[in-house]
Amino acid sequence: MTSNVDRYWEQYLESFPTRVTRLYAGVTPFGITSEDARAIAPLVRDGIKTATGGLVWANEADGKPGPRPGDLWIVIAGADEPVCIIETTEVRIFPYDEVPDEYAWEGGEGDRSVRDWRRIYWKYIVSECNRIGREPSLKAPLAMERFRVVYSEPLRFPAAARPP
Repeated sequence: MTSNVDRYWEQYLESFPTRVTRLYAGVTPFGITSEDARAIAPLVRDGIKTATGGLVWANEADGKPGPRPGDLWIVIAGADEPVCIIETTEVRIFPYDEVPDEYAWEGGEGDRSVRDWRRIYWKYIVSECNRIGREPSLKAPLAMERFRVVYSEPLRFPAAARPP
């Protein structure tokens, strides 16, 4: 059975006037919990959240490449609930304690202050470091990514509601 995520990707490709074949870099639920993903996905879709950060150590531990400009990601609000597709436009690496202030506002979460951003991201760093067996550090490298929404149409006929 085809997942809603795969169907959403096909729907996106079909939106071009000529056939395009391309792969997406991955699926991204923003935040740590499924509740976070449900709260943050609309912020991305609506253009409020235009930046994010990922722990470089986690990508290394998982054997995954870091984000690159031009990467396309399917943003999900739940396990198989696509919300939109984003394109990475810029990636810069910073130690956690040196991330420029503008990322707090562009991150779109909480009250968008640097203080709130640091609280949210420290919780994320601790969670990821625990998962990969590393000691959290103020110098933990973050791949700070800016992105733009390239597609946000609703999914036509989710798998559970597909016509006969």
